[in-house]
Amino acid sequence: MALWREIHSGRLKKGERLPSEAELVRTFGASRITVGRAVRDLQRDGLVERRAGSGTYVSTARPLAALSFGLLIPDLGETEIFEPVCLGMMASPLAHNHALVWGSPSAPSTSPSDRAWRICRQYIDRRVAGVFFAPLEFASDQDDVNQRIADALDAAGIPVVLLDRTITPYPRRGCHDLVGIDNRRAGHAITEHLLRLGSRRVAFVGMPNAAPTVDAREAGYREALYAAGLDIDRALIRRLDPASTADVDAFMKSARPDAIVSANDRTAGKLMQVLLRLGHAIPRNVRMVGIDDVEFASLLPVPLTTLRQPTREIGDAALGAMLQRVARKDLPARDILLDCRLVVRESCGALEVPRVPGVPEGSERS
Repeated sequence: MALWREIHSGRLKKGERLPSEAELVRTFGASRITVGRAVRDLQRDGLVERRAGSGTYVSTARPLAALSFGLLIPDLGETEIFEPVCLGMMASPLAHNHALVWGSPSAPSTSPSDRAWRICRQYIDRRVAGVFFAPLEFASDQDDVNQRIADALDAAGIPVVLLDRTITPYPRRGCHDLVGIDNRRAGHAITEHLLRLGSRRVAFVGMPNAAPTVDAREAGYREALYAAGLDIDRALIRRLDPASTADVDAFMKSARPDAIVSANDRTAGKLMQVLLRLGHAIPRNVRMVGIDDVEFASLLPVPLTTLRQPTREIGDAALGAMLQRVARKDLPARDILLDCRLVVRESCGALEVPRVPGVPEGSERS
């Protein structure tokens, strides 16, 4: 996919020689068989030509005609990662010929579910070339609505690229490309960070009816505890309203955590406000971490340690995946997962940035 993007974006120009297969193996860390298949696919698509004894060269790149893609993000404004993801799409070198469409229902919507369905129908009526879909969460009927939207777009022959989250819960895969982060690895890495700091009663807190990403992050949390030889205490795993003083107080008294992994920064921010009102000192009494590194994470009363999502790069990768899907409808469904980076702030109580397996070197302190 990387070579395909380089050719279509114009970075690799007509007549330019590709690196040898041995060089590509070293660059991408893939097997020689995988690299050879990728080059053959490019040749089949007419993007490269092989010259005996000389190498492989870019032939005439065939840029796609200008296309319009719909953005179907019901939680825009509620989940902070999506605005920079969309900016990443618009800033991509692949975007200059194409348009992103923001749907708006023609009549007032009674609920987020109704709004999402009306925008879906609008995109079908407009015959957009593809839809970037971030499935609905925090709604009692979210599973039915998300599946209904996906089925309608599939029936209309409109390609779908999922942003951040799946439609169907693990272990079912679904038939659409997904672009985001490895949420299971993220949950493991941020939990391990707390364990390395000495925490032993580490809790996981998420909101009810959250997206499958939260389930994956919780799975990574459990795996980190297991790898550390700690019992998995179900009393420490809770789905609750983090803004509810009564719920949070009851949880803290019953579970007695010395650290909390929040499913995301939004949950962490609400939870932190309540904990401080209840008299819990952060990080002296309880360490806190989140996942996402949204804009306000560093501005909380106690700046939040978190894993930073590469949101703009996710947008760029999502657009590349969509263009490739439009050109190659026969490709198998793919998960395109980008790395996160640990950002250490005051909420975890760390005196220095530890090396966290699964998180790239160069983790930040801010």
